[in-house]
Amino acid sequence: MTTVIAIETSCDETAAAVVKNRHILSQVVASQIAAHRPYGGVVPEVASRQHVEIINDVVATALQESGLPWAEIDGIAVTCAPGLVGSLLVGVTAAKTLAMLHDKPLIGVHHLEGHIYASYLQDPTLEPPFLCLLVSGGHTSLIYVKDCGHYQTLGQTRDDAAGEAFDKVARLLGLPYPGGPAIDQLAQQGDPHAFALPEGNISLPQGGYHPYDSSFSGLKTAVLRLVQRLQQESTDLPLADLAASFQMTVARSLTRRTLACAQDYALQKIAVGGGVAANRELRRQLQEAATAQGLQVLFPQMALCTDNAAMIGCAAAAHLACGHTSASTLGAQSRLKIEDVMTLYAPEPI
Repeated sequence: MTTVIAIETSCDETAAAVVKNRHILSQVVASQIAAHRPYGGVVPEVASRQHVEIINDVVATALQESGLPWAEIDGIAVTCAPGLVGSLLVGVTAAKTLAMLHDKPLIGVHHLEGHIYASYLQDPTLEPPFLCLLVSGGHTSLIYVKDCGHYQTLGQTRDDAAGEAFDKVARLLGLPYPGGPAIDQLAQQGDPHAFALPEGNISLPQGGYHPYDSSFSGLKTAVLRLVQRLQQESTDLPLADLAASFQMTVARSLTRRTLACAQDYALQKIAVGGGVAANRELRRQLQEAATAQGLQVLFPQMALCTDNAAMIGCAAAAHLACGHTSASTLGAQSRLKIEDVMTLYAPEPI
């Protein structure tokens, strides 16, 4: 059994967790939503400062709640890419210090790989190969999971990520940040068929459409023009209907592309990760469509959809079990393709 303590500070959550293989022993998440809500989005400088102020307490609490001494921790894991560089540096610096202080191996983890491993925490029996639909505020990707550290991106967004589109449309409707939960809640009272909205197909130079890539900028613009037209016609906007129609369109678009990708690559299992995985309409549509086609779909519990350190720890435990460790020169990277995960680990000595 491999036990790691993990740190996640890629954006606006300061998180730490202790994970033994695919089981959570403790998990602490300090959210910064209240600090960023007045700005309508994450302010990098504010995020970094908040991480610095609270990270020591978060790590100490996670270790205490696990009931384990440092002697039983096998490694120190940390998200090192991609993300906000200032925020990542806080976590990386803390992890390096702990690894040096307690003489433990350091394991850098790719944030998107962490979201994939949230499904391993949900179902410890899960094994590759499978398709992962990763939908969050910064990413919308279809990833072919071949093995630990070995991935292929089959589809991605060409512009706004799904979560980003939710935030922007929520702002158009006068809803609070973050937009995803606000739209999801309001949509329960609306008619999802009230307004026809475009899914945003990606045209190919040779004709036709890219089957797996997504685009949400056109959908966002369509909602803007619809809101402007409705405002000219009436003083009261049908907010619930607008929210429900937008949400259904996003879910339909993601479901259609995901199922097409799974079928084309003969993958029977679909795992979903990222903050938008908590969306009720996406869960309903994808579950129904997958079941109808004999495919298995796995959604993490709500606490594992948003950024957390448990998923980072689970990924790190798998890498450590394979002998993958990072050098003490590990840095923070704002961008890193998931196909380049293995560059985070030092080569084995000859």
